[in-house]
Amino acid sequence: MFSQLDFSSIRTQSVQQRQNKVTLDACARPFDGSGSFADFLDTLPDILKARELREFSAAVAAARRAERPCIFMMGAHVIKVGLAPVVIDLMERGILTHVAMNSAGAIHDSESALFGVTSEDVATNLQDGSFGMWRETGEFINGSLKSSMKIDSCGFGEAIGRALTAAGAPHLAYSILAAGVRLNVPVSIHAAIGTDIVHQQPTMDGGVTGEMSFRDFRVLAHSVSGLDAQSVVCNMGSAVILPEVFLKALTVVRNLGYPASGFAAANFDMIQHYRPNMNVVTRPTLGSGRGYVFTGHHELMLPLLAAMVHRQLVENPDG
Repeated sequence: MFSQLDFSSIRTQSVQQRQNKVTLDACARPFDGSGSFADFLDTLPDILKARELREFSAAVAAARRAERPCIFMMGAHVIKVGLAPVVIDLMERGILTHVAMNSAGAIHDSESALFGVTSEDVATNLQDGSFGMWRETGEFINGSLKSSMKIDSCGFGEAIGRALTAAGAPHLAYSILAAGVRLNVPVSIHAAIGTDIVHQQPTMDGGVTGEMSFRDFRVLAHSVSGLDAQSVVCNMGSAVILPEVFLKALTVVRNLGYPASGFAAANFDMIQHYRPNMNVVTRPTLGSGRGYVFTGHHELMLPLLAAMVHRQLVENPDG
């Protein structure tokens, strides 16, 4: 027979003396659909991510009231799932003070504005080598960058935004890049050469693309230099490019003597990855600030976050 430990001398305590993480007044309440969106928000539990999403939306609203930086970094998927109007609305309301995206974002933004469609069937078109070989897209983006490079103050995002506006793109209202030019909100594009369909076309000029993207790195660094305890950084759906670029921009500005600390940082994605969590949430807020991690589909999470921020600003405009 194997020996068994005697439990008879174990000491127990009263549950009345215990500190508890959950109380019944924090539980969710059923929503019957008869109230407003604000009423729905009030039914969410005050526990874990629901509580943190309230906190983060409050931080975004507070940054807007204080007119402090709110930097929004995004992957191209945010545009592909139909969220450009939400991003543009946040820019128009003065909530987002800088939008940064990878160069795939510039492609989907431009195609949406010019043609009203974007996002091809990669698997099918890859079979015969036609994937990404769309003449108008390559000529527009590569040509716009080349013609704008002679303007020293113009970077990648501004060049495309101005070109879309000048071209009278029929769906300009859906362009984040054009909105940046119209609203004077920096929209920076951060290219990794070889990752995008316009890089595989004859109109591609690596020197031009690299220079224009480097200018936008400096534009982002300028925005990062203004970060403080009332500021916010949000990464939505960029697993590699923007987290890496942000970490380097943060290093540059701190090296130059800007504190750039104490801010709230959040990562939103469908699957959590190492770089966003380390390079946006954990390392930049080490010793100060607050980090948040939210998992969910962009097409649900961004509209929810935006609506929660709007509610904060409507109900409490002065903080």
